[in-house]
Amino acid sequence: MQQEGTLCDFPGNDSWVILSPVEQSIKRKIESVGTPLKDWDINIYRGVLTGYNEAFIINTEKRNEILANCQSEEERAKTAELIRPILRGRDIKRYGYNWADLWLIATFPSRHYDIEAFPSVKKHLLSYGKERLEQTGKTYAVNGEKIKARKKTNNKWFETQDSISYWDDFNKPKIVYPNMTKYMPFVYDDMGYYTNQKCFVITGQNIAYLTAFFNSSLFKFCFRESFPELQGGTREMSKIFFDKIPVKQISNKEEELFKNAIDDIQNEYNKSKAIVIDSMIYDLYNLSEKERQIIGFVEIVCRWACSFLLSVPLCRMM
Repeated sequence: MQQEGTLCDFPGNDSWVILSPVEQSIKRKIESVGTPLKDWDINIYRGVLTGYNEAFIINTEKRNEILANCQSEEERAKTAELIRPILRGRDIKRYGYNWADLWLIATFPSRHYDIEAFPSVKKHLLSYGKERLEQTGKTYAVNGEKIKARKKTNNKWFETQDSISYWDDFNKPKIVYPNMTKYMPFVYDDMGYYTNQKCFVITGQNIAYLTAFFNSSLFKFCFRESFPELQGGTREMSKIFFDKIPVKQISNKEEELFKNAIDDIQNEYNKSKAIVIDSMIYDLYNLSEKERQIIGFVEIVCRWACSFLLSVPLCRMM
């Protein structure tokens, strides 16, 4: 223990992590030029909590059925706008996603919808029973079966459980990532996908660059331990932990370069492109060749051990 011991300085009351001297040096260098994300012009929001996904999250076949039951073109157009494609936490990959052919009936309380304007949607929701969809927290007896309503809120029976006053942010360019994850994947989305409560979305300043930074080897090397580890190696990626991460700010011209790189790698992912983006991040932080070699290419790949694979001999098992 004496031979392998490392002195670490833990000033203040903030969270801390044990690192080797060289790791400490790199982390201090990154933090010294960064601005905490809480001071960036960005918003971080949780995805949609419906309170009863069976009714509000549907597949394409059910969506088509609901649209086919519309009685006019006007109703059909409004209904199609109401039903939005949705991603779940499990769908997110590094620089990509696997859409599961699912749609959200986005009756957010903040939009103040009149369900009578959507009779086909109303019919679909009522097929699950109004008692089940009520937001009263009550228990009902229906045909000899106990039915538990959604938890008590001030929202109406056909509305989602969350108010979602930030609904328009889902339509903006954004970063999507899981709230609980072993692999720390992030994806840039400008296709207007909504997400469930198992995801967070980030909108605002330099979104393409932030997508690259969060997916980078540098981010995982320096900040993975900033997120609490839960059972099985899963990390909690909540907003309160992201707020403290310091990230170097960039120019609009640099953002364009990262946007081009993000578009390319998300069109067709491969490791070589990810390494190029890593190099762009390293250049931005003026890392030496030795520092780059120490970090290597970090990819969290092992499900049972959640280990790091590096492109250099150094291996960090977490």
